[in-house]
Amino acid sequence: MSVNAVPLNLSAVADCDLVTRAIRGREDGFNELVRRYQRPIAAYVYRMVGDYDSALDLTQEVFIKVYSSLERYRPEFKFSTWIYKIAHNASVDHLRRNSSREQALSTEVGGEEREITVMSRKLSPEQEYAVEERRAEIERVVRQLPAVYRELIILRHQHDLSYDEIAEVTSLPLGTVKNRLFRAREMMRQQFVERGITGI
Repeated sequence: MSVNAVPLNLSAVADCDLVTRAIRGREDGFNELVRRYQRPIAAYVYRMVGDYDSALDLTQEVFIKVYSSLERYRPEFKFSTWIYKIAHNASVDHLRRNSSREQALSTEVGGEEREITVMSRKLSPEQEYAVEERRAEIERVVRQLPAVYRELIILRHQHDLSYDEIAEVTSLPLGTVKNRLFRAREMMRQQFVERGITGI
């Protein structure tokens, strides 16, 4: 058995190397990229457009666009930033086609369950209820933010993108991203104070 015949553990392969495999016709390379990014991209698109069915369709469109554009990907940039930019553009185009962006984004959080990192110990029913209430309150505050701030909060705190990555995804200057995130956090802090929420 040759060395080339040994199965490759693709979960340990860098994104840019998976792109190279896909360009060379290896379907497993693109399949692994889809496996890595399908859920976070679908969650991001859903939060942008606020409609589950539309989010599924748009996510599929994003990956079709990614596949057809692989040869234009430049490996000096992070693949995750590149794919989020494609998802951002697809979501904004969808919102422009269907309504004003502000109206569409006003429901972007919707009723989606947001993952919360909690201690590994099992919570009591009362603690679970308190965590759920806190989560719902945070979601309500995020939903109240103007669209230009809300998207940045989602990218930064729910998808863990860096300031530079957010600037790349949204085509905003880095200073604008930082300024808007600062303002958004201040707006949220004010809302938390008014609602009597502490410790966030």
